[in-house]
Amino acid sequence: MAYPTVEEQAVQLLYSVIKGHPFSDGNKRIGSFIFVWYLKQNNNHLNDKGEREINDNTLVTIALTVAQSLPEQRDTMRKLIINLIKN
Repeated sequence: MAYPTVEEQAVQLLYSVIKGHPFSDGNKRIGSFIFVWYLKQNNNHLNDKGEREINDNTLVTIALTVAQSLPEQRDTMRKLIINLIKN
């Protein structure tokens, strides 16, 4: 399996929608929504304290950073986001 963990699958969804531009408008918003929705569907959106793992400000920062990243930075971006989810 190419993306064996829920975190990797969620990051791939986010990255693919934002960088792939499948929609004429709203790719960052839609990608962010799908990312959070996927984590929630897999019960992977809350930290140990029962708080959301990624708050709104962090989500905006992630989406903008992915959108502005270069293609050769893909693995770095993926690792960064996975680390944010797991901590």
